Amino acid sequence: MGCGFQRAFSLLLKGDFIAAFQMYPAIYTLLLLGLFLIAGLFVKFKYSEKIKIGLVILNLLIIVVSYIIKINQ
Repeated sequence: MGCGFQRAFSLLLKGDFIAAFQMYPAIYTLLLLGLFLIAGLFVKFKYSEKIKIGLVILNLLIIVVSYIIKINQ
């Protein structure tokens, strides 16, 4: 289900933002989650647990929906 993250990240590093999204739609939200988790090591956020849970749920939804769309094409 998660196949494509490395290729999407490679495209992102090359500056091909649209192709990265098409390859793996959750690339941006996963990077946002990763940055938030790293920032949480150094800075305390007021609602960090709720934000983490929200980002995880959002990522799971994007991954599952994009997977369903890809297998039905």
